Amino acid sequence: MKSLFSCCDIKKLSIDDVSEMMQIERQAYAFPWTENVLKDCLQGAYLCRGLMLNGVLCAYAILSVAAGECHVLNICVAPDVQGKGIASDFLRKLLDEAVEWNAEITFLEVRASNVAALALYSKLGFSEIGRRKGYYRNGDNREDALVLSLPLTRHND
Repeated sequence: MKSLFSCCDIKKLSIDDVSEMMQIERQAYAFPWTENVLKDCLQGAYLCRGLMLNGVLCAYAILSVAAGECHVLNICVAPDVQGKGIASDFLRKLLDEAVEWNAEITFLEVRASNVAALALYSKLGFSEIGRRKGYYRNGDNREDALVLSLPLTRHND
């Protein structure tokens, strides 16, 4: 059976994609990033990639890569295509690109309550290395973030 990811194309994101990114962001998260934060990332030296399905943005990711480290700042998949395996394939491709940018390890924070994301990151080999108390806004409260890491290896293809 052909995976949904195999029907997608990866593109470099630009300011022109902010509206579509915000649509996905608002659908996927109770506390979405702001349009200004996305614009700042797109204008900075970040690895910003979108996943296109039938010409429509269905996922995007923003990674910071510097000094041998990759930080996954945001990966967001439209709810109508979540659970179909595209996040893991998309993130693998992005981490391969981070290796091309000389990253040797990647880090990310994830809400402690985000069971689906934790399962994804575990499947990809991430390990918990710490916890940030009260890192995320959660209504009138705060929620801990788990800090995960994954050593990256260069493929000899």
